[in-house]
Amino acid sequence: MAHDQELDASGLNCPLPILRAKKTLNAMAAGQVLHVIATDPGSVRDFDAFAKQTGNELTESREEGGKFHFLITKG
Repeated sequence: MAHDQELDASGLNCPLPILRAKKTLNAMAAGQVLHVIATDPGSVRDFDAFAKQTGNELTESREEGGKFHFLITKG
């Protein structure tokens, strides 16, 4: 899926990937897509909860080569 911005949060532990994603999303327009790359296994659970709490949509969550990729559409 195409995305408008990418945030590489590799090497960061909770809650830094979420905080950086929130800051990036705040600067984006509704409907734009943010691709987040993280290495913290806890980020899978964190981004699911984050999307539900903030009204954004987690459109993809997958692991590839030890990295977790998330596509979040700003609500």
